[in-house]
Amino acid sequence: MTKRKKLYDILAKKGLLNEAKNAISTAQQKITGELIGKTLLDLGFVSAVEVAEALAEQADLPFVDLNNYKINVEAIKRVPIDLADKNGFIPLDIQDSRLTIGVINPYNISAMDSVTKLIGHSPKICVVDSASYYDVLDKVYSFLETPLPKQVEDIIAKLSQSKLLETDSISLLTELLIKDGIRNGTTDIHITPFEQAIHIFYRIDGVLVHGYCVPKIAQSGIISRIKVMSSIDIAENRLPQDGYFKFSFLKKNYDMRVSTTPTIYGEKVVIRVLSGSVGMLLNIAQLGFDEHDIKKLQLLFNKPNGIILITGPTGSGKTTTLYSALREVNLLEKNVITVEDPVEYRLSLVTQTQINLKAGYDFALAGKYFMRQDPDVILLGEIRDENTATIAVRASITGHLVLSTLHTNDAISSVPRLLDLNIDKFLLATSLIGVIAQRLVRKLCTFCKEKQVLTDEQRQYFVSLKYSEEKINEINEKIFTANGCSQCNKTGYHGRTVIGEILIIDDEMKELISEGASIMNMKTTAKKQGLKTIRDNALDKVLMGITDIREMIRVVG
Repeated sequence: MTKRKKLYDILAKKGLLNEAKNAISTAQQKITGELIGKTLLDLGFVSAVEVAEALAEQADLPFVDLNNYKINVEAIKRVPIDLADKNGFIPLDIQDSRLTIGVINPYNISAMDSVTKLIGHSPKICVVDSASYYDVLDKVYSFLETPLPKQVEDIIAKLSQSKLLETDSISLLTELLIKDGIRNGTTDIHITPFEQAIHIFYRIDGVLVHGYCVPKIAQSGIISRIKVMSSIDIAENRLPQDGYFKFSFLKKNYDMRVSTTPTIYGEKVVIRVLSGSVGMLLNIAQLGFDEHDIKKLQLLFNKPNGIILITGPTGSGKTTTLYSALREVNLLEKNVITVEDPVEYRLSLVTQTQINLKAGYDFALAGKYFMRQDPDVILLGEIRDENTATIAVRASITGHLVLSTLHTNDAISSVPRLLDLNIDKFLLATSLIGVIAQRLVRKLCTFCKEKQVLTDEQRQYFVSLKYSEEKINEINEKIFTANGCSQCNKTGYHGRTVIGEILIIDDEMKELISEGASIMNMKTTAKKQGLKTIRDNALDKVLMGITDIREMIRVVG
């Protein structure tokens, strides 16, 4: 009998675990009594997918990525959701009366026994990751049982026919609207009032998608319900307000950040959905950067001091990249302190704090007092003003690595932006060591993507960018698009990936900054040194079939 591999050995071989991390996880496991995989996940040493892949290797079973697997509806029909949920498995496929199931724990005997008893044959076992298990379980069963959208539409129909509001119906509708947003992977829920109705929009993969139209009669009830949940003053409707509440759905907890603002048709509410799940954290290699850029970033984030900036517009994945960067830092040997607005993920072995503007606790104040906490690495959620920028520079030149974000369109533009905040040119040249500018593009659905040829408008787009006819013809041979299917909610896209440019501030670039060189001069120098622009990176992903030209034009322009 072959001896089972130790989970530690598998993860260590992948470079995800070492003796020091193992010692800490073992110590915590003795206190909590949790399985070692769960402990590693809680400590943030590995992601849910990495644990699942290691468990699959340990048990000599295949790993299935639920986000890119087409589940057989016939398999779902054969197993009640209560049975699957209770015994911790998800039906994946059925062939010749034999069921294939996905499990979080490869040694889940109850799952095997319950399926054997139900079907009459022992199942084939695959390992899936815990982070996506519950979301996908609900999603696939929603096609067969009473789905959330059907429940929402039933209440809307009832409200349309009646002029009397029932408090219970409004509370249930509000909860269902939030649940349906979470189920569809939304990052923001927009409750927007108009003259005759309120419209619900969900931001999914960076794009607003219309969800529901709700009768105007329900407007005050829904908004009041959200205000009560968020501890916001329900009597105040003349001024913008902020609040938050916690929401549980499918055995996961979510932080809901609420913002209200008065409009001509009443208050609009936007709810930011934050999962705070450590298991969903990615490493640098999983964000979408190519192999050459990954090596650049790994070297950059292991520097002992200096400022590293992530730039881009709101919703471009800057915070996710910052958190992923922390996985490159040796958290056992370095004291890492963060100040955020808000804290989006809770990380073990990292001191995290959240700004409170009402109490006067902002990025600048936190950064100032952090220096007394013996930090090695300081993460400032955003450089917004002169005081924060000054604190970042002072921290970096006194031997600390500072990570932060900035709102600029490209990497080079971060230099004049910081100079506008009255940072001395020499100090900026001394402290800044790297800038990553990025965007997020939607990935083509792998189930319905197909080859395409350039349209006349797309061909003209590349002509306007001064691409040669030869290059345009090469592009025409390699591109894909997707028309939409049930797996991607008819959008043609599923998930997002990063496109970006990485500017390393070497000695030549430092000299240009200290001399106050023009942006054009710095861009020319950076390109000579091998800088690949965001547009170049986007085109690479188009040619690899990861995204399409429509998405490239939408995001990059």
